[in-house]
Amino acid sequence: MPDKPGSYQYYDKDGAIIYVGKAKSLKKRVSSYFHKEVDRYKTKVLVSKIHDITYTVVNTEEDALLLENSLIKKYNPRYNVLLKDGKTYPSICITNEPFPRIFKTRTINRKYGTYYGPYSHLGSMYAVLDLIKKLLKPRTCRLPLSKESIENGKFKPCLEYHMKNCGAPCIGKQSMDDYRESIMQAREILKGNTRILIEHIYGEMMKASEEMRFEDAEELKKKYQLIEQFCAKSEVVSHTITDVDVFAMDASDDTSFINYMHVTNGTINQSFTYEYKRKIDDSDEDLLLTAIIEIRERFHSTAKEIIVPIELDWQMENTTFFVPQRGDKHHLLELSLMNCKQYRIDRLKQTDKLNPEQKYTRLMKELQEKLQLDKLPYRIELFDNSNISGSDAVAGCVVYKGMKPSKKDYRKYNIKTVIGPDDYASMQEVVRRRYTDSDEMPDLIICDGGIGQMHCVQEVVAGELGLNIPIAGLAKNDKHRTQELLYLKPNVSRETLCNNPSFSSLDYDCVTVQLKPESELFRVLTQMQDEVHRFAITFHRDKRSKHALHSELDDIKGIGPKAKDALLKTFKSVKKLRETANSEDGKREIISVLGNSKGNIIIEYFKEEKGL
Repeated sequence: MPDKPGSYQYYDKDGAIIYVGKAKSLKKRVSSYFHKEVDRYKTKVLVSKIHDITYTVVNTEEDALLLENSLIKKYNPRYNVLLKDGKTYPSICITNEPFPRIFKTRTINRKYGTYYGPYSHLGSMYAVLDLIKKLLKPRTCRLPLSKESIENGKFKPCLEYHMKNCGAPCIGKQSMDDYRESIMQAREILKGNTRILIEHIYGEMMKASEEMRFEDAEELKKKYQLIEQFCAKSEVVSHTITDVDVFAMDASDDTSFINYMHVTNGTINQSFTYEYKRKIDDSDEDLLLTAIIEIRERFHSTAKEIIVPIELDWQMENTTFFVPQRGDKHHLLELSLMNCKQYRIDRLKQTDKLNPEQKYTRLMKELQEKLQLDKLPYRIELFDNSNISGSDAVAGCVVYKGMKPSKKDYRKYNIKTVIGPDDYASMQEVVRRRYTDSDEMPDLIICDGGIGQMHCVQEVVAGELGLNIPIAGLAKNDKHRTQELLYLKPNVSRETLCNNPSFSSLDYDCVTVQLKPESELFRVLTQMQDEVHRFAITFHRDKRSKHALHSELDDIKGIGPKAKDALLKTFKSVKKLRETANSEDGKREIISVLGNSKGNIIIEYFKEEKGL
């Protein structure tokens, strides 16, 4: 292959184009696919399907970019990056009629008119349309207006004319030249050239004033003020930035989002984010270059300067790439990146809303990747202890299936073998009881604690019971806020550890898993931690309450809760009841409340107590 710029095409065994690429040097680029160091899975799959190669040599690097873009559109190759089009977003159309109309549409037909957009933010689109309507008053009817039909008087003015929302070109009240001048001004507004337009209107206003055409000057003043108000609401960066394209990228393995902003006269007049699906392991540079060529073509951009987030080792005629480090242009790049990230969040929320199960599956896969688990953590069990200085010690176990709480599987445990406040021993007792002869084992155990809790659980799970269950922990900081996710990573295979009865913590490395506090997985894990804490502490509080409400009557054999309640309701206290049981009248009263059998049990109890 020649050492020249161009485009190359890969064919499969059926003769279909499966990939189109670009290169500054065809020889170096194509040969790189067949080197041994290409170890990425997706690229290997592509190379395995290549049965033929063709190429086209061009003069410049820009021609290579343009040719690649043209061939991708023509053949739609299987392994090229896929643009998820934004056709659902509306655009503004100016028709090709003798008296053009201006309206929003979601259908693009270039033969019908000129389109501006698409607009991802509907509020900004309606703001532009509202300005054009108030300022230039274009017609809204669908009459087939022509110079001849107007001269022949075929039409009548509609209500819009009488409401002063239209100049009535249909009856000749507004000339064709004047109407087309208004449309020209509308095009400038849609392009973002408001500064040129406002200077033009200001000049006309001053001229009318000097010529003492005060009514015309007043109308021009109203237009001038309308544009000023519109500009005041726009994102103004710097009046020194006249015509610039801005591209930012939020990239991941499979899906990348690229935001495009066009800045004219210091004002952002267009912002749109595209979603790209990667089919092979294209570099960020390749993906960004592909997007720049395609998006600039869609928006008919001729900006001489393109602001980008990374260095691009390509050249385009009459155009320069610039990576700003500070100042207004850096602010523009940050703003574009913010739009990328927000678009990703919005798309994720929309997908999760339409398919909640997909959201939970995605979270399980993310957790599996973070902890390097052998299988998807469908069933997750979390443990937490609760006691006050060792008294009323209890523990709780909550179960999550598919990242959702399974409350029927929750379990409460009274600590039986541990005396005093020993969290580690209590945790080991609960885990031992939980997984001895258990029918269903979890895919992951999460402790509400740090390294110590994890090791004591692992001693029982792997050392005593020989179970192959991954252990993780949610550690908190000094302010009792969840700080990090910990994981016990084995130095050897889990099967080897489980077959070895002599467990040692040295067989594991405690790994800190990096999670962003604002990430969805971190939020869900924190909710799990809060849930097991709530469950354990509620059980502990209920147990303490029962002790606080304990009565001497609870210790009398044969006296149940209903009998106890009846006695306390009648006699108010055990002390009063004791005094009553010592008199003949009191004994008859007790029997009247409980009956002979239970009444005599109470009387005998206090009689024996007095004898003691």
